[in-house]
Amino acid sequence: MMLDKRAQILLKTLIERYIAEGQPIGSRTLSRHAGLDLSPATIRNVMSDLEEMGLIASPHTSAGRVPTTLGYRFFVDSLLVVKQLGSGDLHQLEDQLHPDNPRRVIQAASQLLSELTNFAGIVMTPRRPALTFRQIEFLRLSDKRVLLIVVTPDGDVQNRILFTERDYTPSELVATANYLNQNYSGQSFEDIHLRVHKELQEIRQDLISLMNVALEATSKAIAEGNEQYVISGERKLLAAHDLSQDMGRMRQLFELFEYKTSLVRILDLSLRGEGVQIFIGGESGVTAPEDVSVVTAPYKVGGDVVGTVGVIGPTRMAYDRVVPIVDITAKLLSSALSQP
Repeated sequence: MMLDKRAQILLKTLIERYIAEGQPIGSRTLSRHAGLDLSPATIRNVMSDLEEMGLIASPHTSAGRVPTTLGYRFFVDSLLVVKQLGSGDLHQLEDQLHPDNPRRVIQAASQLLSELTNFAGIVMTPRRPALTFRQIEFLRLSDKRVLLIVVTPDGDVQNRILFTERDYTPSELVATANYLNQNYSGQSFEDIHLRVHKELQEIRQDLISLMNVALEATSKAIAEGNEQYVISGERKLLAAHDLSQDMGRMRQLFELFEYKTSLVRILDLSLRGEGVQIFIGGESGVTAPEDVSVVTAPYKVGGDVVGTVGVIGPTRMAYDRVVPIVDITAKLLSSALSQP
């Protein structure tokens, strides 16, 4: 989208004043703060053009204008000037994000993001490498209950009780275990899923059902106790005026926290990018309120991207302050988790 210098300055000023004041911005306010020698009529004409382009909108109750999602997107992509993080905030991050316990430092990062921004801070926990197995065994416990025993290449043993749709005989359990051990030993469960689906026609359907139940249950067992993210300060969003005015938006936001898959998808998107990314409203492709933004940055361990840190708050947030907080938190977390 092409805007001349004058229109860019006026749009930048409008958004910055709206973020600071929370009220629709009129031409008189723009005239005072934009630093341009323009008549009120000229400013109104530029505002009209920006409104036609969908960058700003006029609330019915006011003569002033407010940014739209598209306006915020243009602002953060083209007009945003990021501030240098204050020494006090930087020292607070450096003091608390030190390498001691990985879980503790992740929790600390989430809490610091929330404290420094007054919004919700979120950290995706480091991704673990895909689990492979050396041997699998099934042990019949009772009707429709089977004990799954997984031995990893390192000799670690994990157990999981399976609830099956029908009763399996000991010979069927042995045959299924033998098949998995002979054909898939040393592979990850994700790879096995793909191969099993390709070989469905070659194996008896009953045994396929048992194997699928076993693989899904094992994946769940691995995930249990390992939350995909740590979040702090959700309740602080209740104090965000823009969100608290509309209970429907608040309900939608807290549903976003409750249904973890949406949050994880947003964080997954961040893993694929470089540096700080800003998702405004539904830009991430997940169900999120239009008045909510997510600012994220990936962090690394040993040079590899393993997780994401981020802040969730209203679109009317001080991006020039939030962006460096998220960026530096990601870098300090990378350093802390990469320590031997």
